[in-house]
Amino acid sequence: MIFANRAEAGQALAERLERTVGAGVRPLVLALPRGGLPVAGPVAARLGGDLDIVVARKIGAPGRPEFGVGAIAEDGPPVFDRDNLRYAGVTEAGVSGVLAAEREELARRIRRYRGDRPAPPVAGRTVIVVDDGLATGVTAHAALRWVRGQRPGRLILAVPVCAPQARDALSAEADEVVCLSAPDPFYAVGRWYEDFEQLTDEDVGHFIMC
Repeated sequence: MIFANRAEAGQALAERLERTVGAGVRPLVLALPRGGLPVAGPVAARLGGDLDIVVARKIGAPGRPEFGVGAIAEDGPPVFDRDNLRYAGVTEAGVSGVLAAEREELARRIRRYRGDRPAPPVAGRTVIVVDDGLATGVTAHAALRWVRGQRPGRLILAVPVCAPQARDALSAEADEVVCLSAPDPFYAVGRWYEDFEQLTDEDVGHFIMC
Protein backbone atom coordinates (compact mmCIF):
# COMPACT_ATOMS: atom_id res chain seq x y z
CA MET A 1 0.00 0.00 0.00
CA ILE A 2 1.51 3.33 -1.11
CA PHE A 3 -0.24 6.55 -0.09
CA ALA A 4 -0.39 9.60 -2.33
CA ASN A 5 0.43 11.88 0.58
CA ARG A 6 -0.06 12.25 4.33
CA ALA A 7 -3.57 13.68 3.95
CA GLU A 8 -4.75 10.62 2.02
CA ALA A 9 -3.12 8.39 4.61
CA GLY A 10 -4.92 10.29 7.36
CA GLN A 11 -8.28 9.81 5.67
CA ALA A 12 -7.73 6.08 5.37
CA LEU A 13 -6.58 5.90 8.98
CA ALA A 14 -9.61 7.87 10.14
CA GLU A 15 -11.94 5.37 8.47
CA ARG A 16 -10.32 2.49 10.35
CA LEU A 17 -10.27 4.37 13.65
CA GLU A 18 -13.95 5.24 13.37
CA ARG A 19 -14.70 1.56 13.93
CA THR A 20 -12.02 1.19 16.60
CA VAL A 21 -13.03 4.14 18.77
CA GLY A 22 -16.78 3.66 18.51
CA ALA A 23 -19.71 6.06 18.59
CA GLY A 24 -20.17 8.74 21.21
CA VAL A 25 -16.47 9.14 22.02
CA ARG A 26 -14.72 12.47 21.49
CA PRO A 27 -11.05 11.50 21.46
CA LEU A 28 -7.99 13.62 22.00
CA VAL A 29 -5.83 13.21 18.89
CA LEU A 30 -2.17 13.93 19.61
CA ALA A 31 0.07 14.30 16.56
CA LEU A 32 3.82 13.83 16.60
CA PRO A 33 5.08 16.92 14.77
CA ARG A 34 6.10 17.54 12.24
CA GLY A 35 5.00 14.69 9.95
CA GLY A 36 2.17 13.38 12.11
CA LEU A 37 0.06 16.53 11.88
CA PRO A 38 -1.20 16.20 8.28
CA VAL A 39 -2.20 12.62 9.14
CA ALA A 40 -3.84 13.52 12.44
CA GLY A 41 -5.91 16.37 10.99
CA PRO A 42 -8.31 14.14 9.01
CA VAL A 43 -8.48 11.73 11.96
CA ALA A 44 -9.61 14.45 14.39
CA ALA A 45 -12.05 15.87 11.84
CA ARG A 46 -13.76 12.56 11.08
CA LEU A 47 -13.94 11.43 14.71
CA GLY A 48 -15.02 14.83 16.03
CA GLY A 49 -11.93 14.84 18.24
CA ASP A 50 -9.70 17.55 19.65
CA LEU A 51 -6.41 17.96 17.78
CA ASP A 52 -3.19 18.76 19.63
CA ILE A 53 0.43 17.66 19.70
CA VAL A 54 2.87 15.62 21.76
CA VAL A 55 6.43 16.75 21.05
CA ALA A 56 9.21 14.17 20.91
CA ARG A 57 12.81 14.03 19.69
CA LYS A 58 15.05 11.20 18.58
CA ILE A 59 18.38 10.73 20.37
CA GLY A 60 20.99 9.91 17.75
CA ALA A 61 24.25 8.05 18.32
CA PRO A 62 27.23 10.38 18.82
CA GLY A 63 28.59 11.27 15.40
CA ARG A 64 25.70 9.42 13.71
CA PRO A 65 22.60 11.61 14.31
CA GLU A 66 20.51 9.63 11.83
CA PHE A 67 20.92 6.42 13.86
CA GLY A 68 18.42 6.58 16.72
CA VAL A 69 19.38 5.00 20.04
CA GLY A 70 16.55 6.54 22.02
CA ALA A 71 14.04 9.38 22.27
CA ILE A 72 12.48 11.87 24.66
CA ALA A 73 8.98 13.37 24.77
CA GLU A 74 7.75 16.51 26.51
CA ASP A 75 9.15 16.54 30.08
CA GLY A 76 9.42 12.76 30.30
CA PRO A 77 12.53 10.63 30.87
CA PRO A 78 14.50 9.28 27.90
CA VAL A 79 13.56 5.93 26.39
CA PHE A 80 16.48 3.93 24.98
CA ASP A 81 16.66 1.20 22.36
CA ARG A 82 19.03 -1.30 24.01
CA ASP A 83 19.78 -3.15 20.78
CA ASN A 84 20.72 0.06 18.99
CA LEU A 85 22.88 1.20 21.90
CA ARG A 86 24.82 -2.05 21.70
CA TYR A 87 25.08 -1.87 17.92
CA ALA A 88 26.42 1.70 18.12
CA GLY A 89 28.83 0.69 20.88
CA VAL A 90 27.65 3.38 23.31
CA THR A 91 26.06 3.51 26.74
CA GLU A 92 23.32 5.76 28.12
CA ALA A 93 26.01 7.85 29.81
CA GLY A 94 27.84 8.07 26.50
CA VAL A 95 24.96 9.93 24.85
CA SER A 96 24.48 12.45 27.66
CA GLY A 97 25.76 15.30 25.49
CA VAL A 98 23.41 14.40 22.65
CA LEU A 99 20.55 14.04 25.14
CA ALA A 100 21.19 17.53 26.55
CA ALA A 101 21.20 19.05 23.05
CA GLU A 102 17.97 17.25 22.13
CA ARG A 103 16.29 18.48 25.32
CA GLU A 104 17.17 22.04 24.29
CA GLU A 105 15.72 21.47 20.83
CA LEU A 106 12.65 19.81 22.35
CA ALA A 107 12.07 22.84 24.59
CA ARG A 108 12.48 25.17 21.60
CA ARG A 109 9.91 23.25 19.60
CA ILE A 110 7.44 23.19 22.46
CA ARG A 111 7.74 26.97 22.78
CA ARG A 112 7.47 27.40 19.02
CA TYR A 113 4.50 25.08 18.52
CA ARG A 114 2.53 25.61 21.72
CA GLY A 115 3.49 29.07 22.89
CA ASP A 116 2.02 29.77 26.31
CA ARG A 117 -0.57 27.00 26.07
CA PRO A 118 -0.10 24.14 28.53
CA ALA A 119 0.05 20.55 27.35
CA PRO A 120 -3.49 19.26 26.73
CA PRO A 121 -5.21 17.51 29.67
CA VAL A 122 -5.17 13.77 29.11
CA ALA A 123 -6.53 12.13 32.26
CA GLY A 124 -9.51 9.87 31.65
CA ARG A 125 -9.76 10.55 27.91
CA THR A 126 -9.47 8.29 24.90
CA VAL A 127 -6.17 9.44 23.40
CA ILE A 128 -4.96 8.62 19.89
CA VAL A 129 -1.26 9.24 19.22
CA VAL A 130 -0.71 9.68 15.47
CA ASP A 131 2.44 9.71 13.33
CA ASP A 132 3.04 9.31 9.60
CA GLY A 133 4.83 5.99 10.10
CA LEU A 134 7.04 3.84 12.31
CA ALA A 135 10.51 2.66 11.38
CA THR A 136 12.16 1.80 14.70
CA GLY A 137 9.26 3.18 16.75
CA VAL A 138 11.53 4.66 19.41
CA THR A 139 10.11 8.21 19.11
CA ALA A 140 6.54 6.93 19.35
CA HIS A 141 7.65 4.82 22.34
CA ALA A 142 8.76 7.94 24.21
CA ALA A 143 5.52 9.74 23.30
CA LEU A 144 3.36 6.83 24.45
CA ARG A 145 5.31 6.52 27.70
CA TRP A 146 4.72 10.21 28.42
CA VAL A 147 1.01 10.08 27.56
CA ARG A 148 0.54 6.96 29.69
CA GLY A 149 1.99 8.87 32.62
CA GLN A 150 -0.87 11.38 32.30
CA ARG A 151 -3.41 8.59 33.00
CA PRO A 152 -5.55 8.42 29.84
CA GLY A 153 -8.69 6.31 29.91
CA ARG A 154 -7.63 4.53 26.72
CA LEU A 155 -4.45 4.91 24.68
CA ILE A 156 -4.28 4.11 20.95
CA LEU A 157 -1.29 4.44 18.63
CA ALA A 158 -2.35 4.98 15.02
CA VAL A 159 -0.11 5.11 11.94
CA PRO A 160 -0.69 4.48 8.24
CA VAL A 161 2.44 2.35 7.77
CA CYS A 162 4.89 0.63 10.10
CA ALA A 163 7.69 -1.88 10.30
CA PRO A 164 6.24 -5.10 11.73
CA GLN A 165 8.92 -5.19 14.44
CA ALA A 166 8.07 -1.65 15.59
CA ARG A 167 4.36 -2.46 15.70
CA ASP A 168 4.97 -5.55 17.80
CA ALA A 169 7.37 -3.79 20.16
CA LEU A 170 4.89 -1.00 20.85
CA SER A 171 1.92 -3.26 21.49
CA ALA A 172 2.82 -3.27 25.19
CA GLU A 173 2.91 0.53 25.37
CA ALA A 174 -0.58 1.23 24.00
CA ASP A 175 -3.95 -0.38 24.61
CA GLU A 176 -4.18 -0.84 20.85
CA VAL A 177 -1.89 -0.26 17.86
CA VAL A 178 -3.65 0.53 14.58
CA CYS A 179 -1.41 0.24 11.51
CA LEU A 180 -2.93 0.07 8.04
CA SER A 181 0.09 -1.50 6.36
CA ALA A 182 3.11 -3.35 7.78
CA PRO A 183 5.32 -4.24 4.78
CA ASP A 184 8.32 -6.49 5.23
CA PRO A 185 10.98 -5.52 4.30
CA PHE A 186 10.10 -1.99 5.42
CA TYR A 187 13.02 0.17 4.20
CA ALA A 188 11.86 3.64 5.40
CA VAL A 189 8.63 5.55 6.07
CA GLY A 190 9.03 7.77 3.00
CA ARG A 191 9.17 4.69 0.74
CA TRP A 192 5.43 4.24 1.22
CA TYR A 193 4.37 7.76 0.17
CA GLU A 194 4.41 9.25 -3.33
CA ASP A 195 4.68 12.73 -1.77
CA PHE A 196 6.72 12.78 1.44
CA GLU A 197 7.64 16.44 1.54
CA GLN A 198 9.52 17.53 4.65
CA LEU A 199 7.54 19.97 6.80
CA THR A 200 8.68 23.13 8.56
CA ASP A 201 7.86 24.79 11.88
CA GLU A 202 5.60 27.16 9.95
CA ASP A 203 3.65 24.20 8.59
CA VAL A 204 3.15 22.94 12.15
CA GLY A 205 1.76 26.31 13.20
CA HIS A 206 -0.66 26.27 10.28
CA PHE A 207 -2.06 22.86 11.18
CA ILE A 208 -2.45 23.73 14.87
CA MET A 209 -4.30 26.96 14.09
CA CYS A 210 -6.69 25.36 11.57
